[in-house]
Amino acid sequence: MILVLGGAGYIGSHAVKMLIDAGESVVVVDNLETGHIEAVNKAAKFYQIDIRDEQAFDKVFKENKIEAVLHFCANSLVGESVGLPIKYFENNVGGTINVLKLMEKYDVKKIVFSSTAAVYGEPKVVPITEENETLPTNPYGESKLMMEKMFKWADRAHDIRFVSLRYFNVAGADPSGSIGEAHGVETHLIPLILQVPLGQRDFITVFGDDYPTKDGTCIRDYIHVVDLIDAHLKALAYLRADGLSQIFNLGSGDGFSVREIIEVARQITGHPIPEKAAARRAGDPSTLIASSEKATAILGWKPKHTQVETIIRDAWAFHKSHPNGYKPV
Repeated sequence: MILVLGGAGYIGSHAVKMLIDAGESVVVVDNLETGHIEAVNKAAKFYQIDIRDEQAFDKVFKENKIEAVLHFCANSLVGESVGLPIKYFENNVGGTINVLKLMEKYDVKKIVFSSTAAVYGEPKVVPITEENETLPTNPYGESKLMMEKMFKWADRAHDIRFVSLRYFNVAGADPSGSIGEAHGVETHLIPLILQVPLGQRDFITVFGDDYPTKDGTCIRDYIHVVDLIDAHLKALAYLRADGLSQIFNLGSGDGFSVREIIEVARQITGHPIPEKAAARRAGDPSTLIASSEKATAILGWKPKHTQVETIIRDAWAFHKSHPNGYKPV
């Protein structure tokens, strides 16, 4: 059985669906702080448990023969992490301590970890490779880097092999439109843009239009959530084939500016989507683009949904059918 931690969240729920579609047996653990039970595939076994509750969490390992873990559990709001650093270390790092303790106790030797490009901070070189210096500029990125270091030492001491996947900007939704991105507090660009044609905001705010880029707005690397989960399935196969612990960047390798994303959203939705410029946000680098050559070479991973039109079209299909997320209309 595959244990998916945080399987009721945006990325975790897509992992659960794609694992089940691939014929895997799946157990999901989520405390539903930010996840949605409606997003969890009905074929998965579900536990509403906080992984920091070691006694309750132990029951999951005791009751199921766990082969491998996919770990998506984390608080992940960068801005919030700056104001509430202890919350982020307690949840992200503290919870992962329990994951590793129980993996050691029940002899589970494989884990695929949801990491982040935030471990790099403000990069000096673009595109970003796994060799770039890791200097997080916020507690969220720092907590993820600490978790990666914990996996390294657990591997050395207990032969718990890991693949850490450092994401860039994940977007889109399952093409079926049944699951997608739904946050209580939305901070991601594409869902925020789509709130305008949904009538939930009057305009989209562009933070900074004076960057040294082609149109003055920030450039980011967007990866479709389906491609992202495909990398997780390939990472799982790699560990099953006795692969050594590795860290990989996941991105499309292409950069799109904020204004380019808005323009594509206008074309997809048929809505004018007014925009207003505002001051830069502190700590926003002008350009973040990934090099995923290592993942291609070792995992055989190659994103298939790299067109930003596809990403926004799939996101729009979900948001149109779920304008309030998973809450009743």
